[in-house]
This record gives sequence, C-alpha cells and structure tokens, in this order.
Amino acid sequence: MTARITARELFEQQRERLELSWVAGRAGEERVLEAVDTVARRPSLAGYLNIIYPNKVQILGSEELSWLDGLDSRQRWETIEKIVQFRPLALVISKNQRCPEDLRIAAGESETPLWVSPKRGHELFNHLQYHLARTLAPRITLHGVFMEIYSIGVLITGESGSGKSELALELVTRGHRLVADDAPEFTQIAPDVLDGTCPELLQDLLEVRGLGVLNIRQMFGDTAVKKNKYLRLIVHLTKPALEPKPTGIERITGDTGMRRVLDLDVPMITLPVMPGRNLAVLTEAATRTHILRAKGVDPAMAFMARHSHFLERSGSST
Repeated sequence: MTARITARELFEQQRERLELSWVAGRAGEERVLEAVDTVARRPSLAGYLNIIYPNKVQILGSEELSWLDGLDSRQRWETIEKIVQFRPLALVISKNQRCPEDLRIAAGESETPLWVSPKRGHELFNHLQYHLARTLAPRITLHGVFMEIYSIGVLITGESGSGKSELALELVTRGHRLVADDAPEFTQIAPDVLDGTCPELLQDLLEVRGLGVLNIRQMFGDTAVKKNKYLRLIVHLTKPALEPKPTGIERITGDTGMRRVLDLDVPMITLPVMPGRNLAVLTEAATRTHILRAKGVDPAMAFMARHSHFLERSGSST
C-alpha cells in the first residue's frame, strides 16, 4: 500500500508543535500527497517558495513575501496563479506575518490550504521535511516477533509453530523488551536505517499458544516494552525436518546470511529448533556475537587464523 498523507492529517499532526492556524483554502483539506509523487520529481517535500521546481509544501518567509511585494501587479498575480496551479499540499507563512489578501483569495478559489505559523522559516522547514519524509518513507510489514535484545533490534522469524512467541516470552522474563508481535512494521527512514514499530492494534500484546493473548506491559511493567527500535539482526528459527546437515565451515562460522528488507541487507542467523536446546540463551549468544562482529571481532575468523598459523608452524618444524 502506497504511503500517503492529506493536508488535514498533516495540519492536525503538526498543529500543536508548529502552532498552525488555517486561514484559507479549507476546502482543500483532502488534498493528498503520496510517496510516488516524490520519486520522479526534483523538488523536496518541504522548502521555501520555489516556482521553478515547486516544493510539496511551500514556505513563505519574510524574503519571499518581500519578493512578491516587489513585483508589479501583473507579475504578482501571474506568480500567485502559478504557485497555486502547481497544487502544493499547503502554503505556510512564517512568523505570523500578515497574509496578503490576493494570496488568500487565490488560495480560497483554488482550494489550496494556506496556513500561518509563529515559527521561523527554518523551524517550519526542519519539522515539515522530517515529518513528511518519515511518513512517506518506504515501509513493509514482516511476520515475526520484534525484540530489543542487548540494546539492538532483533527480529525473530520462522514458520508457524516454531516457537517464536514462546521464545519472546522467555526473553522478556530475562529482561529484554518486546517491540511488536506477529506483524511489526519497518520503515526505511534513512539509506541504512530500518525503524521497526508496532501497529496500534497490537500494542503491548503477545500471543502465546495455550495462553492466548498476553499484555506484556501489564504483566511485566513499562520497562518490558519498547515503542520502536532499529532493525539490526534477524534470528530465523527452523524446524529439525527443514534443517540441512551443516557443513564443516558452518560448524565454525554458524549458519549466517543476509535477508533483503526493502533496500537493505540485514544480517540473519538461523537457529535449528530441537528438543533440549535453550533458544533464549542461543538467541542472546547470537546477538552478542553480532555485536562483536559489528565491532570487528569475529571469533570464527580468529580461530581459523589461529589454526592456519598452527599448521604453518607444524609444517616448518618437520
């Protein structure tokens, strides 16, 4: 589903933060900005008034209004007509400056939302650009349980019945935190960052077979849940019947790989589910190993280097 936002939604979401007031063009409140509208065009989502490459939200500061005042009456009206013909999501006047009457009339006739804010132009730009970029960023819903383990985001995946929820419950009892169960949503908020959140409907909930739906916040306290976390690692659970016989190198390095999520390759570790295995301890160990590798410390590589050195030394002594 394509990410989208209407002028009314943007106004309500930023109304208190930016102290916005709606002065004209109320009929255009359902004007829509979709993520696909931002791909093929050069302009940014929000920026100062630009009639060559118009921004989706046009900010009018002191300089922009002064520039309009410097035009003769014909040029001024043609420029204002051009501004509204581009159908921006909204026009925003900064520092509670007086709204020019001709701009108000044009906004009303073209149903272009026109807002006024006491904030300075750069504040409007920073807040609106960040908010729109995050709202319209690529996103995906994955099946699994998203946890915070040792301060990093870990997604636990696997086939139905592989024990994901039971593992998550045991990890919570060991002091780790639940972000989302069953359908975590991931948004690519930067070229190398996937932010994982929980749908509002599933907030604080974990479904465990035999126990039903559990409210983790009520059972374990506020510290047992987390609103969002960046995805850094995937732990995939496999059933014994699906587990291939490990090769020699896999016994040293572990069953590691990558999984493509949106535009990023996320490290993945596969753990076989077998009777008697403590998956909570194994998941903690996998997370700790990933943290060490991120710091440049790889026990498997160190062992193989030590082994090669041992063979070289043994060969030279014969």
